[in-house]
Amino acid sequence: MGDDPRPPGNRPRAPRAVLSWSTGKDAAHALHQLRQDGSYDVVALLTAVESGTSRVATHGIRGALLTRQAASVGLPLTRVVLPRSPSNLVYEKAMESALRGFLERGVRHVIFGDLFLEDIRRYRERQLSDLGMECVFPLWGRETRQLAREMIDSGLQARLVSVDTRRLPGSWAGRPFDQSLLEEVPRGIDPCGENGEFHTFVTAGPVLQRPIAVRVQAIRERDGVATADLRASPRRDHAGAEGPPAPFRHKG
Repeated sequence: MGDDPRPPGNRPRAPRAVLSWSTGKDAAHALHQLRQDGSYDVVALLTAVESGTSRVATHGIRGALLTRQAASVGLPLTRVVLPRSPSNLVYEKAMESALRGFLERGVRHVIFGDLFLEDIRRYRERQLSDLGMECVFPLWGRETRQLAREMIDSGLQARLVSVDTRRLPGSWAGRPFDQSLLEEVPRGIDPCGENGEFHTFVTAGPVLQRPIAVRVQAIRERDGVATADLRASPRRDHAGAEGPPAPFRHKG
């Protein structure tokens, strides 16, 4: 749409959409691509958070950082509150309730940052079809090493916030997602972590109006997962992040 020669007033209006927002690199890059090509008008972010802690489900990001990140993206945020480790039924009911709110406002498309897992895609399409909504996968089928480099080259900066220690060293938790890390990714590990090898939190990049300075408060290891507990940092440097991870680690 960016190359449409017609005057703006004569172009078809892009369909409105809500973005499934994990706080990570894939969702951020999907938004970047859509803002570049204009194929969808993303009007809101949708994020699942845990009741009690307000942390982002799966990624474990603190609620305060989620709020700051969404403000920097410049889009309203809808939180879907879930119990810890919800059943599929509880998850689906909560998501359905949130999505029906968007349907009532005429939003019929949901953007996802999924890359290649067919079972996840089919699940999402089935759930949204029942609601009369459509899934959109802007990054689907891209070669993931090339995609990871594209993210970094775009100016995206992120930290690894959880690492599957059965596949990668726990010491990777808290590391920047950068070219140095990509060069160390072992064979058999997806460079974008699409198989759950790692998750990220975006601190700067083309979809953020302001970088988010963070520090690693602690690194914890439990049940085969190393997590970096990020906090907002008083430092505000161009990288949106503070030096090396905290030198202590909790286990249990």
